[in-house]
Amino acid sequence: MSHFQEQDQEKRLETVRRKEEEDLARILSEKYGVGYVDLTRLPIDTEALRLVPEERAREALAVPFKVARRKVWLAVHSPGNLKTKELIDTLERQGFQVLVFMASRHSLEHAWERYKDLSLAIATSAGIIDVSQEEIAELQAQLTSLESIQATIREVVQSRQTLRISRLLEVILAGALALKASDIHIEPEEEVVRIRFRLDGVLTPVATLPHSLSKSLITRLKLVSGMKLNITNAAQDGRFTIRIEEREIEVRASAVPGNYGESIVMRILDPNSLRIPLERLGMHPVLLERMEAEILRPNGMILNTGPTGSGKTTTLYAILSRIKRPEIKIITIEDPIEYHLEGIVQTQIDHKKYTFAQALRAALRQDPDVIMVGEIRDPEVADTAVQAALTGHLVLSTLHTNTAAGAFPRLIGLKVNPQVIGSAVNVVMAQRLVRVLRPECRIEIPLTGPVRDFVLRVVDSLPPHPAYQPKQTEVHYLPKPGGSCVTGFQGRIAVFETIFMDEEIEALVTRGASERDIQQAARKQGFLDMVQDGVLKVLNGTTSLSELARVVEIDPAVAAALAQHEQHLTEHATSE
Repeated sequence: MSHFQEQDQEKRLETVRRKEEEDLARILSEKYGVGYVDLTRLPIDTEALRLVPEERAREALAVPFKVARRKVWLAVHSPGNLKTKELIDTLERQGFQVLVFMASRHSLEHAWERYKDLSLAIATSAGIIDVSQEEIAELQAQLTSLESIQATIREVVQSRQTLRISRLLEVILAGALALKASDIHIEPEEEVVRIRFRLDGVLTPVATLPHSLSKSLITRLKLVSGMKLNITNAAQDGRFTIRIEEREIEVRASAVPGNYGESIVMRILDPNSLRIPLERLGMHPVLLERMEAEILRPNGMILNTGPTGSGKTTTLYAILSRIKRPEIKIITIEDPIEYHLEGIVQTQIDHKKYTFAQALRAALRQDPDVIMVGEIRDPEVADTAVQAALTGHLVLSTLHTNTAAGAFPRLIGLKVNPQVIGSAVNVVMAQRLVRVLRPECRIEIPLTGPVRDFVLRVVDSLPPHPAYQPKQTEVHYLPKPGGSCVTGFQGRIAVFETIFMDEEIEALVTRGASERDIQQAARKQGFLDMVQDGVLKVLNGTTSLSELARVVEIDPAVAAALAQHEQHLTEHATSE
């Protein structure tokens, strides 16, 4: 009986001591002029914990317990502590607004225990995955090739650790970031689940998983991206963010039901991928010089055409980055906003509540100098954009057509008056993206047979300008994949064709001439079409002929001969 009485008395004393400790923290909060918090009564935001490593939090006698946007709620034992001040300074230098609260030592100990719940990367209800600089650097150092990613995934799959699903997600994400993949595909099939990365626009097999493991992985992905776990028979969309150092990489996830389970695609939106200056897009120097002048015109329309994924938005961002300056007002209307540019007003449409047409009309009331419209899709947007170009605004936008010349019939098809197109449109571009050969991962091959005939025909058709003459017409190059070369390619560059408005083009458009007639007239302007631009990039070793044939339409007989020719040579090179 006395033993139980002693235990009961000890509990009471502990309760009294803790109350006194909390009372003291509350009194000190008033003294220091900060708030008070009892962390034993609050949920601890694991996203906030990831901002400060456990060792540093304990050393500073502090812990972040909540984060929202760029605000951090920080519980401290003493605001005057030197290590605490250093931690606050560090967070403020990282761009956070720090809200300080007094907390007792017991309260802090309770919060520090939550660090045990964290894996290397942990998702929270806010949809943030934080990966520390050290961890992502370590993973990226390990995952330097497709083979190393595959080996690491096999190792995780075969392990029995309790956090292997979290670890598997980390490896897949880190591998995709290391190889600069734009998308991750998780695709259930009858026997296995296939994982593929889109590398430089081409899907590349990475690994296969058993269905039993992939279900847990898909559940984890749905959880971190904010999708509903109980819905498996309908399409869903979600998103989360990976924070690496000072950079935030958004991941947009899409789930659709399939025969053998849900298929997940994750689009990786790295802001660095859109920070490409105009001169690095792939424009020939002759074209670049003309475009530098065109983008400085105060009004008119610059249209960029091509299919989805051809780099149109990246080109428009490069133009905006070049022309933005404090004295001009630039507004963008996007779906969605993919990269935030300082000094520019960017708006995002909502297809139900805030359409392109509504956004464009609203933007014109904001007294802009330059407007970027993500895409011209319907007659109302087309007409409003043309009117804006005619009334003192520079308008940048995109159209889905196959060629630059095809933009004019497309505008007429969208009910734009042909009489005003010539006055409104300054430039129409078309572009495609080709993968760039890595210099150390390419094989030099002599040009022979029908492939050589094709290349020479294109060279003979080049405009008579010294800058267009290739340095050689004897060899081309093939990728040498495998190992650190992965696919043999790294990065992409655009091939362009451009039509500038002149009197002849305006007359053809006004009378509704065909795309072929407009294209024929544009050749007199002395600029390259996409095939010519691509062949020059092939001859200087930037890309391969098969890569050009993948994105640009060429003679079918030549394409067939090219495919057979390159397959044979690749097999021969690999066997050696």
